[in-house]
Amino acid sequence: MTRIPLLISCSLMLLACTRQNPQPALTHATAPALAPAAEINSLANTLQDRWQLQGEGIRWQVRDAHQDQLEFSGEQVSAIITYGADSSGQLLLQRKVVWPGLRTIPNDTHASLIHSFELKVSPQIEQAGSVLQDERPELIEYDGLLRIQSRLGADLQLTRTLAPSPTGAFIIEQYRLTNLSNKPQTLQIQPLQYQQRTDAAKGVAGSYLIKAQSDFAGELTLAPGTSKSWQLSFSAAPADVDNDISPETAAMTLVQRQQYVRGLQQKLQLETPDPVLNQMFAFAKLRAAESIFRTKGGLLHGPGGGRYYAAIWANDQAEYVNPFFPFLGDANGNESARNSFGHFARFINAEFKPLPSSIIAEGLDIWNGAGDRGDCAMVAYGASRFALASGDPAQARSLLPLINWCLAYNRRQLTTDGVIASDSDELENRFPAGKVNLSTNVLAFGALQSSALLYQALGDTGQAKLFQQEAAILRVAMLRYFAATVEGYDTWRYYDGNSKLRAWIALPLVMGFDEQKTGTLAALLSPQLWSENGIYTESGAKTFWDRATLYAFRGIFNAGETDTAMKYLKYYSRKRLLGEHVPFAVEAWPEGDQRHLSAESGLYARVITEGLFGIEPTGFDRFRVAPRLPSGWNSMCLRQIRAFASNFDLCVQREAAGAAYQIELSVSGKPARQFSWDGESELELTL
Repeated sequence: MTRIPLLISCSLMLLACTRQNPQPALTHATAPALAPAAEINSLANTLQDRWQLQGEGIRWQVRDAHQDQLEFSGEQVSAIITYGADSSGQLLLQRKVVWPGLRTIPNDTHASLIHSFELKVSPQIEQAGSVLQDERPELIEYDGLLRIQSRLGADLQLTRTLAPSPTGAFIIEQYRLTNLSNKPQTLQIQPLQYQQRTDAAKGVAGSYLIKAQSDFAGELTLAPGTSKSWQLSFSAAPADVDNDISPETAAMTLVQRQQYVRGLQQKLQLETPDPVLNQMFAFAKLRAAESIFRTKGGLLHGPGGGRYYAAIWANDQAEYVNPFFPFLGDANGNESARNSFGHFARFINAEFKPLPSSIIAEGLDIWNGAGDRGDCAMVAYGASRFALASGDPAQARSLLPLINWCLAYNRRQLTTDGVIASDSDELENRFPAGKVNLSTNVLAFGALQSSALLYQALGDTGQAKLFQQEAAILRVAMLRYFAATVEGYDTWRYYDGNSKLRAWIALPLVMGFDEQKTGTLAALLSPQLWSENGIYTESGAKTFWDRATLYAFRGIFNAGETDTAMKYLKYYSRKRLLGEHVPFAVEAWPEGDQRHLSAESGLYARVITEGLFGIEPTGFDRFRVAPRLPSGWNSMCLRQIRAFASNFDLCVQREAAGAAYQIELSVSGKPARQFSWDGESELELTL
């Protein structure tokens, strides 16, 4: 898909001229102006940060009452940790632990065993016969592990470090007690022995035994300036299975978590002059990759959020996160993607009944409560992109039956207008979508494009040409059906009869549609859609979903409006990383109260790989690239890219000799190659 830079001014006045009914002057926070270089940081600089960058993480110096939560995960466990300080300065802490493999009855989408361990489920620390209860957090840090440093009384410091086991069904909370005084302190540490047995009639495997235990108790004397560490564990297992966590296992868990996080940091490294973007990208990689669970149906990526585990969706997994995993090169991520496509392929049928929207309960059941959401368009798009980026012809051929069936299904849904009908969209009737919606059609178009490239890579030029022709016909039909003036903007209607701007008008920009581009850009960043939390789902509503905002950023980059995209991406990234609810992309509000669902972090990562760097797979060893350097940046790099069965670095530098830009491609084990680039048209590179 060719990107052509917009030939429009950066001023508010000219952008306003794209409207039929100009509005009064806009405020700074909502202006849709294309950002000049001096304004790229202006929107982000309106924010007040609660957190600060620190090393490879973030820190909050606790000075006031505030409460937040984050989620982290391992192969058999996930935990949502609520933390903070109350109005009197006392610690707030709750560990909500989820075991996706321990199923409850009914064994549906939400049937993971869940238990909340409140702060009181902590070992008592006593001194001179009194329980030390005055625990006041002073510093909270997150770098893949969550650390809460508190003052316990006047002269003791207690640091709690929490992390999930990468492979086990438990989380660890390490205690580190430090004597801050100039004299020895003697303490009594009470054992933590908490357990609860669940009702056997409510568990697929019968009764489960939930435990919290500590691996140290007794009298402790700390010399001045010295510390003592021990671990708490929070676990669950079938009641007839021993789930005691040994001290050695508990102590090693934090090391294993650190190694896991460090391993992800070493892959797909973003290097830009902006440390906020670099760190937000690093955390996006972590959240996208960690939320993969070992189930009866194999490794399955799950959204999380306390509700969505041991299950896959056509949007979250197939469309959002699976195309990212080849770039990261995480073995579990790639395996989970293959497994998800394999599960969807089980439902190919001769009658062309729709695919299930979700395969749940470790692959044993399905959910299809919103009918056909355009799921075949989602799956075909994600599977074809994944197949190309993986760089494995044999794997690609194994995905062809699923891709072909999905494309054939879409073909059968064509209306007399030449567009594709579906019962709903990924919002599952939360907002109206009519009988034919823009999202389903744009994804189907993208699927045809990527599938054509896939067949070209496999040497079947005939089939590739047929898909290209089909995509071209669909494009014409989409323009005829969806192009419209909505609320005064020359953009896209979401469905027949739609009279309000919708967030998904960004999707055509992502797929390379030049038509309606100027009006769509103005609409996306108008007061009707842009808010302090990103793009509203619909004009006039206060609901926002990060997935739509992240697609919008990709679309704006894809339109060639780099400085505008960067202005809003910087704002969003700083808000999500250093603001009041950190440190990941979120699902939605008010629904779910901004849960840290993991596939949204995959979408954030794709804003960088596909938006900022403009990487589009075109074959098993090649890709189109259009890296857009924002004003004021001289260079940027993505290093250790693992896509296309390779390992390579991609850098772009401004003002190379004889050209506007120089792109450098460095493939592991080979001499680096340099390419002159005009900064506009796409460049195809072969590894």
